[in-house]
Parts: sequence; structure tokens; C-alpha cells
Amino acid sequence: MKRFLSVTLVVLVVAALAGAALAQMGPGASGPMGMMGGAMGRGMMGQGMMGPGMMGVATGCPGMAAAGTPAATAQITEEKARELATQYTEKYLKGFTLERLLPFSGMHMAMYQAELKGPQGETRLLHINPWGGVMPFGGPVTR
Repeated sequence: MKRFLSVTLVVLVVAALAGAALAQMGPGASGPMGMMGGAMGRGMMGQGMMGPGMMGVATGCPGMAAAGTPAATAQITEEKARELATQYTEKYLKGFTLERLLPFSGMHMAMYQAELKGPQGETRLLHINPWGGVMPFGGPVTR
């Protein structure tokens, strides 16, 4: 009797775990592609009901969809990065001056890091991406 209850308990635990795993996969998980067969809805891989999907055609996107366009491959120069950092500093960080501009490599293109010096000796960093976007990096730091 003890052996029968042990085997039954093991079978029930395995069945419960298998049921939980199947429930996590979502409806239609037994399609030809396995887990992803039914889990992906319309529009996820192309033109769906609501327009372009995740992998569909997008315009103005700096990511995968625009990677082949000429505008996406043109990157800014060091002079343009210096000009953008100075404009950002004048607009948002009054009293800071551009100390130096350092190039570094991003994923596939050159990016720039601008070091700014503040009136009380604090230092701020700006990152300029290859398309001219200026992003503050971290907070003010004193040395």
C-alpha cells in the first residue's frame, strides 16, 4: 500500500508540473513551431490588422528597419558633436563649460563623450550618439 501511494504521488507531481509548463506556453502552443507557433499573434512578424508589426516595415526608426537607409549610415563628426554638446550645455546646464570631447566606439559607429566642468568644480558627462542625440550620463560628480 505504501509503495502504491508513493508511485501515485510521484505521478501526480509530474502531471502537475507538466500541466503548469503547458499553461505557461499559452494557447495554440502545440502548433508546428512548438511553443512559438500559437503564441505569436497577428502583426508580430509583418503586416497585421493594425498596421506594421514588430518586424514589419517602419519608417523613421533608428533600429533594424532603418539600418539600410542612407540617413542611418551617416554619422556626425567630432566638430558637430562639439557643437551639439555646447548647445546642450548652454540650454540645460548653465555655468558649465566643455572641458574635453572624447570619441569612443558604440555598437557599430563612433560616439562621443563630453566632459563638462561646473562652476563649483563638479564634473558632468554627456554622451552624443552617432546620429546627434545628446544624453546626460550620471549625475554631478566632484573630484
